[in-house]
Amino acid sequence: QVQLVESGGGLVQAGGSLRLSCAASGRTFISKAMGWFRQAPGKEREFVASIIWSGDSTGYADSVKGRFTISRDNAKNTVYLQMNSLKPEDTALYYCAAGRTGWRITGNSYEYEYWGQGTQVTVSS
Repeated sequence: QVQLVESGGGLVQAGGSLRLSCAASGRTFISKAMGWFRQAPGKEREFVASIIWSGDSTGYADSVKGRFTISRDNAKNTVYLQMNSLKPEDTALYYCAAGRTGWRITGNSYEYEYWGQGTQVTVSS
């Protein structure tokens, strides 16, 4: 079992930056790929970024590529999402998720078995 707790969300002006953190409990964190997803009001949840267990491979949605960076610190059981050049359309509830495997980079939410409660990111124009 893995429990996930996100933090770092908040209100920021367009063009600003935020770093989200996701702290995981459980010894299996290191064996799992991790992902970030987001859901804006009235919209479906969408994939943002993913990272394999070792951190050697990452994947991003086209909408955030070049602006967001996912990383992980397995010694701290934590995954991060650095968000730069934020836009109002990035406003959403951001969730981290633990994958069913350690090596798969995927935006398919069914490939993830544990989810956090989310942290709100609001970008003002």
